[in-house]
Amino acid sequence: MVERVDPKPGTGAVTATGPSAAAPNAAQQGACELLGAVAYGELAAFDRMAEDARLAPDLADRVQMTRMAAVRFDHFRLVGERIEQLGGQVLSAMDPYHRPFEEFHDLTRPKNWYEGLLKAYIGGGLAADFYREVSELVDADTRDVVHLALAEEVYADFVVDRVRAAIEADPSIAGRLALWGRRLVGEAMSQAQRVAIDRPVLAALFAGPGAGSPQAAESPLVRISKLSTELVQNHSARMTRLGLTA
Repeated sequence: MVERVDPKPGTGAVTATGPSAAAPNAAQQGACELLGAVAYGELAAFDRMAEDARLAPDLADRVQMTRMAAVRFDHFRLVGERIEQLGGQVLSAMDPYHRPFEEFHDLTRPKNWYEGLLKAYIGGGLAADFYREVSELVDADTRDVVHLALAEEVYADFVVDRVRAAIEADPSIAGRLALWGRRLVGEAMSQAQRVAIDRPVLAALFAGPGAGSPQAAESPLVRISKLSTELVQNHSARMTRLGLTA
């Protein structure tokens, strides 16, 4: 059972809200597991966005994408600090997520500038939705760090502006980009399911608060299936904002 915990004011320490003395350790373990996934995601996003910046059509866009990558690295450091505050090791927390994240990136390597923009916005957005949902089950400080690290305002307006301008200049690219967006969401959903079931601690956290709750008997896959509807709705809203068909 993973109990939600809250930090002592002004200390960053964690105390249990339930009666079990072992609960803080379980809660911290669940929080570190979630943070490990987010940390590796931010590190990988920094690396990929810095690489994709080379596809930019001009220097201004290359600079902007590089700045976006730098923000993702700042977020990685922020998440790493929270892992250490909880008594975890950043590298150890991230290590289990190396393979699934790299497989996702290998399967969704952009061939041009606009595919790279969509990947940052669509793929990153869906992952953010998923991990923000899981963060509702951890302590308030960890949840705040996750929400800050996954904020889309870093790149959303820039991506939307560039993609909509490209479609207006050449409407023929809209169909190709729409197909790319569908591929991204499909691969991202598969990755989310794999991560949730392959990591026991994250699976337990995602399964809910435990016995006595309405969700207690649900498996992580059942919860993911229910969450999928919301994820797809958010994806559709992002695609609409880009001027694309989901």
